[in-house]
Amino acid sequence: AIAVPGAIVQIGVATAMGAGLAWALGWSLPAGLVFGLALSVASTVVLLRALQERRLVETERGKIAVGWLIVEDLAMVLALVLLPALATAFGTAGPGGASGDGHAVGGLFGVALDLGVGGILAVTVLKVVGFVLFMLVVGRRVIPWILHYVAHTGSRELFRLAVLAIALGVAFGAAKLFGVSFALGAFFAGMILSESELSHRAAEESLPLRDAFAVLFFVSVGMLFDPSTLWREPVAVLGTLFIIVIGKSVAAFVIVRAFGHPTGTALTVSASLAQIGEFSFILAELGVGLKLLPDAARDLVLAGAILSILINPLVFAGVRALKGRLDLRMPEAAPGNAAPSAPAAAQASPARTAVEVEPLVTTALSGHTVLVGHGRVGSLVADALAAAGTPFLVIEDADVPLAALRARGTETLVGNAADPEVLAAANLGAARRLVLAIPNAFEAGQVVQQAKVANPSIEIVARAHSDAEVEHLASLGASTVIMGEREIARGIVERIEAGAPADPDEPAVARTETV
Repeated sequence: AIAVPGAIVQIGVATAMGAGLAWALGWSLPAGLVFGLALSVASTVVLLRALQERRLVETERGKIAVGWLIVEDLAMVLALVLLPALATAFGTAGPGGASGDGHAVGGLFGVALDLGVGGILAVTVLKVVGFVLFMLVVGRRVIPWILHYVAHTGSRELFRLAVLAIALGVAFGAAKLFGVSFALGAFFAGMILSESELSHRAAEESLPLRDAFAVLFFVSVGMLFDPSTLWREPVAVLGTLFIIVIGKSVAAFVIVRAFGHPTGTALTVSASLAQIGEFSFILAELGVGLKLLPDAARDLVLAGAILSILINPLVFAGVRALKGRLDLRMPEAAPGNAAPSAPAAAQASPARTAVEVEPLVTTALSGHTVLVGHGRVGSLVADALAAAGTPFLVIEDADVPLAALRARGTETLVGNAADPEVLAAANLGAARRLVLAIPNAFEAGQVVQQAKVANPSIEIVARAHSDAEVEHLASLGASTVIMGEREIARGIVERIEAGAPADPDEPAVARTETV
């Protein structure tokens, strides 16, 4: 209930502060609005990483922060759609040209019309609505069919190219045919891909491309940044950083408290918003390209993003310390309610703190199996352990597997298995077996090392994808390392030597994935 109104109000406050700084720097009103919008949205990637490291994703305050950021992202998508129309209305740029009096030439599918500001915005909205309807009616049928057809060719490379071509093709078509941004086109392409039965495979195949594009994106951002801005415009840089770290955080804190949430939640949301990232870069670059923003504004946005991301861990540390002091000094009271008496506060504070901090609770299991990872391999291992009645717990940091595990009553620990606190909560000292079902051999190696220290006699079963990974994990102390490719080959050879067809109830693919 708080994410939508809270994010909208916070965006408005941050935009106003950014516009005020722009006015002080002598920029125009349109430049101030775009600059303020760029400072108002935080980076979802940075936020999720910060919450995962602190095991806050599953808490109430973590969910509020993530929901808040999702609303901000959607608002920025809308801003990217409307920005070219506003640029045309202000007479700075536009796909159809602009006249000096602020009236522009706009249109749909290349049909030119003389429109005022309201008309330009109306046509832009119609274009977006038309694109959305086209994707929902046509895209939902055509895109899954294309993926299904390509998948049946059996070519992994062709499937990967098809996913890339669909994403880029929809984005390009959205820009050329409907006049909406590449970002919105790519966003809807992803939505349609997610509805396909092959969505998981599409996501898996696109991961290398995502990582490569992410690297290129941030490299290009770094190339645009002018470090001399830090000493040429120190006051402007500090003002920008103040809005990002202090202004937005204070606004978010007040909003969250106004909705009756506890101080701990308000502080967490405030710290989460004390940085900016990818959407800020895109907005700033688009604003410069449309001649709404001066180049100096882009430099300030980049400087603010880099500095705010660097100090965000310090902000979280400060928030944690501040919350601890507040818990000691005063009890939590909802706005509008009278503060409880001191004895009542003393009794309520420990319980409240336990709920908000969400500490890891050491399992009471002994002689159990600790399963790290609940993906394609880990889920099959978990099913086998449950069927055999073997006591076990699962360490996982992804939301979807955790929800499924909790729904069926499986004991779970939220976090990264390489975190010493998480492994300590798994009670490895009393465990019988450790199963590493994660594909990352480096992370698995860290877990193996810590497990051997905690329990030298524990049996460790790990997975690998190459001989080098097998050797690496074995050298660290893994009892058994199973390489999937080798087991697949062994299964094929066994079937051939047996001279009998495979059991239809136990397909070879499913059998090999259990290792």
